[in-house]
Amino acid sequence: MNIGDVAERSGLPAKTIRYYEDIGFIRPARSANGYRQFSEKDLHKLAFIGRARSLGFTIEDCRTLLALYEDRGRASADVKQVAQQNLADIDAKIAGLQEMRATLAHLVTSCAGDDRPDCPILDSLGATPGP
Repeated sequence: MNIGDVAERSGLPAKTIRYYEDIGFIRPARSANGYRQFSEKDLHKLAFIGRARSLGFTIEDCRTLLALYEDRGRASADVKQVAQQNLADIDAKIAGLQEMRATLAHLVTSCAGDDRPDCPILDSLGATPGP
């Protein structure tokens, strides 16, 4: 398969596939003219990584998960540990976003939104951070 075929089947852009090759996730064969020739195994790895990335796993997490996937002697506890850490990271991001939303909602509510120049939103953005 060429890179266009793999991109279509994996759902990943060609640029991302090239990046994953650069960082060693896959090593496609090269034809005589230098074009990449992807195998079904390459496609499977790319789809695996794409799904993992869509769940928020980092590149290093993906490296770990791929190694665990390929290790038939793995302990599921090792996989669960990686997933639990990712879940904790997602929960922390959600908490941060909720805090950000609450602050912005308060500022929007505080602003009269009329013809006057005073604006609590700009005042807050322009405030000097305290010690």
